[in-house]
Formats: sequence, structure tokens, C-alpha cells
Amino acid sequence: MDNVDLAIDTDLARQILSGFIKTELHRAGYEHAVVGLSGGIDSALSCYLAAEALGPQNVLAVRMPYKSSSADSLEHAQMVIDDLGVPATTIPITDLVEPLFQHDPQMSSLRRGNIMARARMIVLYDQSEVFKGLVIGTGNKTEILLGYTTLYGDSACALNPLGDLYKTQVRQLARAMGVPEPILTKPPTADLWKGQTDEGELGFTYAEVDKLLYLLVDQRYSPQDCIEAGFSTGFVNKVVEKIRRSHFKRVLPPIAKLSNRTVGYDFLYLRDWGT
Repeated sequence: MDNVDLAIDTDLARQILSGFIKTELHRAGYEHAVVGLSGGIDSALSCYLAAEALGPQNVLAVRMPYKSSSADSLEHAQMVIDDLGVPATTIPITDLVEPLFQHDPQMSSLRRGNIMARARMIVLYDQSEVFKGLVIGTGNKTEILLGYTTLYGDSACALNPLGDLYKTQVRQLARAMGVPEPILTKPPTADLWKGQTDEGELGFTYAEVDKLLYLLVDQRYSPQDCIEAGFSTGFVNKVVEKIRRSHFKRVLPPIAKLSNRTVGYDFLYLRDWGT
């Protein structure tokens, strides 16, 4: 497994992804974009790519802290805003989510985190109307495959430039594009509760799982092939199960078929149908 190479051509990736943002926005008739800026590496990279594609003045960065959010998150988001010169707004979500939290004082951290993620989606899409721009996604390939995302929360977007980059590759491209060093080096976190980190919650590191996912998905290795390549049986089975159980998050809701032209089955035109 040590010979799994996740290195990318950052210059080519930068060109393709910024071009993707510009093309897809213009195809939909938009000139502006909105990015939820958490202070983490993924949202920072999406913001850098959007600013390069559209010009900084056409990208709105939205910070959405909760009362327990880390002060570092706000500061790191501000570093991106200052470096790029994008317009920005800060809209706290505390008053939006607290009434629901108070409805069930025994609410788990997972439920609270999902509520906060969906509240931020509401704020982003409201700001997309204000700014007349599409919401740019910030989820990477690792998170998408593992289902480590909130459906209709942080997974909600109009287009996603990072969805085919593993977390390891996000880090490479972010460094190449000049994302500030404190953002590059801090432990990844959704900042949903105090002390929460992605890797602590998942139970393994991104470096470990990215190599396994690359073999399973990109190279089409079987689980047994991965075990023979040096990954532990328990680790492989855990990751495969996460991929299997989260498939519903990666597809549109299935529609019960009644007619001869059912959306998603027979009506399969591309998104630019009619243009």
C-alpha cells in the first residue's frame, strides 16, 4: 500500500477546476458564486478556485458561526477573505438552531451537528438569492464516498469542484494555490462541537483511507485484493460498509415509475438539454 500514488498535476487540476466553475455557472446563466467559508481547507480551496474562475468581486464568502465555534475558524476564514479580496458576510446560526436544541435537551451531538449543517445550507441559499449567485460545494471525494456529510446540509450545492479530489489531493492543490499555512496544517474538523475532528470521528486518518479508497474505487480492487495489498481486514470491511450504506447520499431520490417517460429512468437528457 506504500506504493499508492495520489500525487496530482496541480497546475492542470487548477486549470480544469476553475474552468469547470466558470463554464457551469455561465451555462446556468449566472455570473456570481457563493461559498460557505468555514476556515477549513476544503471551503478555502473552493473559494480560491471560484475567485480565480470568476474574479474575486463575483464571489461571496459567507461565515456562519455557532456560539461554540472555534475562534480560529473565524480567523482562518478571514485570512482567505483578506488574501483574495472577496466580499464577505458573517451570519451566526445560533439563534436559528437553539430553539430546536431546546426542544430536546438530551439531543445527541450528531443530531445537533446535522441541524447546524442544514441551518447553514438555509443561510447559504438565502444569500445565493441576495447575491444572485450559485452555491459552490466544498465536499471532497473522500467525504462523499464515506458518506461523511449531512444530506441537504453541507452536501447541498449547485456544483462541486472538489468532488473528484481525495482529501490528500485537496491538500496538494490548496498548497499550490496559496491557501494560508495555518489552514493547511490544522486538523480537519467540521467544527460542529468542541474538540470534534474528522479523523477522530471517523476512527482513521485521511492518509490511510485515501489510499484504500483509491484502490477500491479508481483501480477497481476487490476488498480481498486490498487485504492482500496490506490493509487490515477490519479496516477494509469498515470502509466498504461505509461506502455501501451511504450510497443513497450520492444519488437523487429514486422515483416510483408509473409512466413511459419517468425522470431518472427514461428522461435522461443532459443538464444542458435545450441550450
